[in-house]
Amino acid sequence: MKDFFKGLKVVEFASVLAGPSVGMFFAELGAEVLKIENKKAGGDVTRSWKLASEDRNHPFSAYYSSVNFGKQSILLNLKEVDGIEKAKQFAKAADVVIVNFKAGDAEKLGLDYKSLKLINPKLIYGEITGFGTSKRVAYDIVLQAESGFLSMNGTQNGELCKMPVALIDLLAAHQLKEGILLAMLKQQQEKKAIKVSVSLLDAAVSSLANQATNFLMTQYIAEPMGTLHPNIAPYGEFFSCKDGKQIVLAIASTVQFEKLCNVLKVTQLLEDDRFMDNQSRVQHRKALAILLEKKIRGCNREELMNLFIEKDIPAGAVKTINEVFDVKEVKARVLSEEKEGQQLKTVEGNAFILSD
Repeated sequence: MKDFFKGLKVVEFASVLAGPSVGMFFAELGAEVLKIENKKAGGDVTRSWKLASEDRNHPFSAYYSSVNFGKQSILLNLKEVDGIEKAKQFAKAADVVIVNFKAGDAEKLGLDYKSLKLINPKLIYGEITGFGTSKRVAYDIVLQAESGFLSMNGTQNGELCKMPVALIDLLAAHQLKEGILLAMLKQQQEKKAIKVSVSLLDAAVSSLANQATNFLMTQYIAEPMGTLHPNIAPYGEFFSCKDGKQIVLAIASTVQFEKLCNVLKVTQLLEDDRFMDNQSRVQHRKALAILLEKKIRGCNREELMNLFIEKDIPAGAVKTINEVFDVKEVKARVLSEEKEGQQLKTVEGNAFILSD
């Protein structure tokens, strides 16, 4: 699959996370991806988003590396005629252009869809905006707030909590990838320019899923529940084991609940009317959690997880990120410059072979 998009040329006028992650998707599958960065601003702003422990003098950060692997980068001043002309030449040679300009900026620069399709009539133009046509500055935490995610995410005592990755950006990126892939299919039937546009707000609201229908159908307004699920129990309850390590349960059916009770040797719970079906367990989830906790705290996590896995009981070990990257399957998914023979290159000249 590494060469799936070999020969495809992608130009990325995008910064931060959403747009660049779309560009990296194509780069990982063999496309030639050119990232055009703002020379006057010192490049993509995430070059400077460094942890306190990172090398201050390194040209880019770990954050920047997360979505720019395998690309070539060129720094252009888009406020100068020469910079704009180079940018247009790169776009003319591209199969796909990815942008996340502020509202109105693409038109000012002549890098909007209408302008670029005149010089590249087979272009696929992928655009990410914050709030559609609004000029509001849009960062992920703002969208988490505006789309309702922040009001639902936090502890039960009302303390709000943002998601620890910029998930709205990533959701929008996935939607734009899907749109671009559909445009590629469409171009097999008719070779013409196509524009695909995704807003962060639309991506966020469309991803509310069951929380949205809980409101639309029943007027239920979700509140912070910590790790709990409003529709399922025990789902999201987490427990400390004898060795101090934690697990979380994701019991989504009565069959799974029966298996859980059998493994924990609490089959009397199956005769308790409070726990007879999922809706009853949701209603009495606190009492159920107390009874389960008494058993789970007497077990070591590894032994218990092995039993759960053997009996097809959905549960997870609550792992720190260093534990995650100690897992064999996860290690196999890690990209590295040494392993892949790739690294982001910043170039000054023609990073693309320009052609008509």
